[in-house]
Amino acid sequence: MKDIKVQPLQDYVMLEAVAVEDVTKGGIFIPDTAKKKPAEGIIVAKSADASDEVSLGDRVIYKEYSGTQIKLEGDTYLLVPSGDLLAKYVEADEIPE
Repeated sequence: MKDIKVQPLQDYVMLEAVAVEDVTKGGIFIPDTAKKKPAEGIIVAKSADASDEVSLGDRVIYKEYSGTQIKLEGDTYLLVPSGDLLAKYVEADEIPE
């Protein structure tokens, strides 16, 4: 990961979007204008108030139209309230019953 120079405040996390596939399983190319906005990202920074359920490096799913997009050193990130995080990816044996 890069050195992040932005510290989210007030219960926000900063996400790096997970890339969306450019080609379907059937081999059809999807142009940028037809792609859905990604609703998954990797947490690269978080405020002190953000949920303790997530950590730096976690891959999460968030509400589709949530967050504010920012550009930092040529890269695009998303600032999302931690309350808009819906789930995180975990190993199957980590999920409590």
